[in-house]
Amino acid sequence: MANLNELPKDLPLPQDDGAADHLKGKRLPNVKLAATNGQVIDLGDLPGTVVIYCYPMTGRPNVPLPDGWDQIPGARGCTPQSCSFRDHYQEIRALGADVIGLSVQNTDYQKEMAERLQLPFSVVSDIHYEFQKALNLPTFQAAGMTLLKRLTLIVKNGVVGEVHYPIFPSDSDPDWVIDRLKNQ
Repeated sequence: MANLNELPKDLPLPQDDGAADHLKGKRLPNVKLAATNGQVIDLGDLPGTVVIYCYPMTGRPNVPLPDGWDQIPGARGCTPQSCSFRDHYQEIRALGADVIGLSVQNTDYQKEMAERLQLPFSVVSDIHYEFQKALNLPTFQAAGMTLLKRLTLIVKNGVVGEVHYPIFPSDSDPDWVIDRLKNQ
């Protein structure tokens, strides 16, 4: 069984396919998504600076990952990414930003993950691909599922200011965010 908290050493590197080049400067759509805190969050109406990290799917302990998951560039590492944002959350908050995780998994699945990993921020479910379609976020297919490619947006008053894509390794993402927030 795979250890979800550790990244294997031989993961393939994701390549920049240009699928996120159009996002910088885009206004977020007014899409309301269910969050793990029980609220409905309108991503297009969030004030201030918000970091939205989009990830494919988190695994669960004792449940096998989809066949071939580790061979898909950029797929593996959702749990380490979320834990890294958890561990750097106070530093990101001190820099004036909030954090939101986003995947297409359903809210109940996300709630279990957020509680298990003790995430201090909300995770939202784009289960109907409304946010993905409105922004044309990059996706990939795995085990019959359409999943988001891993990317992070730094949004100021509803407008995308910075885009991190592709992200590798996944747990380095908060370091990139902190660097960008310090140098804005």
